[in-house]
Amino acid sequence: MTEGAQLTQAGTGAPYEVFHTDCPARDVVDHVTSRWGVWVLIALRSDDLRFYELRESIKGISEKMLAQTLRALVQDGLVWRKVEPTTPPQVTYGLTEFGQDVGEPLTDLLDRITKRLPPRPAR
Repeated sequence: MTEGAQLTQAGTGAPYEVFHTDCPARDVVDHVTSRWGVWVLIALRSDDLRFYELRESIKGISEKMLAQTLRALVQDGLVWRKVEPTTPPQVTYGLTEFGQDVGEPLTDLLDRITKRLPPRPAR
């Protein structure tokens, strides 16, 4: 029996050992499934947003956590970042092709969950 799951790296044929602690794929999964990573990817699914628009759309996230989450997702290649040299700088974020590919099943999951939840009581 092998020691862990191995998935093949695209284009190289070399395996990723996803259950090994230093596997780079594992870091990406950790960032995507973090408390805020899922919500950032879902928020960016239909449009590019500026930092403050993301902060306003994801209720409960602090500026610090949004900045940390975006930094990790940009580093992983899931989100792109564009800075306009204005005063103050305008920073816009959007999904890369990789981010769209990863975000699609998250959107499907959210849609499935919200369809199955019982109706909320009227307030």
